[in-house]
Amino acid sequence: MIRLFKVYYPMRTLLLLGGEALIASLSFVVGTSLSLLTGTVISGSDSSVSLRLNNLLFIEGGYIKIVALTAFVLLLSHGFDLYDSSTLGSKWDQRLRVVWVVIVLAGSLAVIDLIHHHYEGSYLFPGATLGLILLILGLFGWRDLYDWLAKQPLFRERVYVLGTGDRAQRLLDGLRQRTELGIEVVGWTGNIPGEFTRETVGSHLLGVAREKGVHRVIVAMPDRRLTLPVEELLDLRLAGVHVEEATSWLEKISGRIEVEQLYPSWLIFADGFTFGSGFSALRHFFSMAVAAIALLITLPMFPFIMLAIKLDSPGQVFYRQKRVGRAGSIFYCYKFRTMRKDAEADTGATWATDDDPRITRVGRFLRTSRLDELPQLWCVLKGDMNFVGPRPERPEFIELLSKEIPYYGVRHVVRPGITGWAQVQYKYGNSLEDAREKLQFDLFYIKNASVGLDFWIIFQTIKIVLLGRGAQ
Repeated sequence: MIRLFKVYYPMRTLLLLGGEALIASLSFVVGTSLSLLTGTVISGSDSSVSLRLNNLLFIEGGYIKIVALTAFVLLLSHGFDLYDSSTLGSKWDQRLRVVWVVIVLAGSLAVIDLIHHHYEGSYLFPGATLGLILLILGLFGWRDLYDWLAKQPLFRERVYVLGTGDRAQRLLDGLRQRTELGIEVVGWTGNIPGEFTRETVGSHLLGVAREKGVHRVIVAMPDRRLTLPVEELLDLRLAGVHVEEATSWLEKISGRIEVEQLYPSWLIFADGFTFGSGFSALRHFFSMAVAAIALLITLPMFPFIMLAIKLDSPGQVFYRQKRVGRAGSIFYCYKFRTMRKDAEADTGATWATDDDPRITRVGRFLRTSRLDELPQLWCVLKGDMNFVGPRPERPEFIELLSKEIPYYGVRHVVRPGITGWAQVQYKYGNSLEDAREKLQFDLFYIKNASVGLDFWIIFQTIKIVLLGRGAQ
């Protein structure tokens, strides 16, 4: 795996993305070249195809259009989840999504050309249609080749999972399900027959390592004092086998830090969790800039939203609620009202549930579209929140959650956010277990916080909002 913007990505996924970027750009270059060559043959012109292609690409700015089209292809592929192995089905499912990518691209080009042609002439370069045909054929061929390469033993890393229990099982399942990681689990401690002792565990580990040629051992033992084969691990380490702790690998493959069986020493010595004053100031400046731009763009929508809320149900347009911020400070969070007036008068503070009857008709639309969150941009400009960070929780829930969930207070070392890593990775939470799951994503974000990761979360948030996912 490779780390970009402090997030781990499978090398195979980056290879897939890089190959598709190359195919997309070459498709339009080759399509343009063939179009110019065909036009030269038909017209009988003696002009050089290479000279005309050079003029078209570098003098008339054609290469800028091709770069933009390539970036758009990758964005569309991401939008259709073509880089997410967990959502992909059969080969034909992938091909159908590729077809939709090309259809949307072709439709977008047609609209752009229609608008541009009205003012300045045609926007499209020669061979654009041929480039689209080459693109779809190239993407089909590249994905077939990629799938074949991914199955070859030469490109797979052999791993031994050392440990038993729920944690080891989750690691085992995660490694086997994430086929894009290029990892083959060739053995684990759960396969040992009979009694688990230090000797039997060590003997099994060495036997599998020698027979299968293990590249990496991942330690997922709940009680290491009794059964951890230290000498065998040291021998393998000196022989060039990588030995790593399960917490780090669970973080890599799931994008979260599990709080169960998490040792305080790991939090102390792990990379990350650094919050220098300069870094914090840079991230907050970035958040305020994004919030200011978003507020300017969405401000014209405010009167229509306010009118819809007023016509739908009686009560105030804006809803003000106490939330817990950085270092446990209390601030007021502002949102457009989505529930009926006095929704908690009888019940007190409660989480919203599926098909909550307290939510109004307009409120349900606002929640689905995330428009109810827009007034929180003011909280960012005030300095109470960042644009990206753990979602702020209500004081009434903090006391309960802090007692029930280990390390819950760690999320208050940074400013809360309008959106966050937990929001783009996990569904809407309305229970104690959901809060536990979201904390694990929040811990990952806090450990790996960076401006690059903030950009990625904002990008993912836009995708989720446009597709209407995860709202409640």
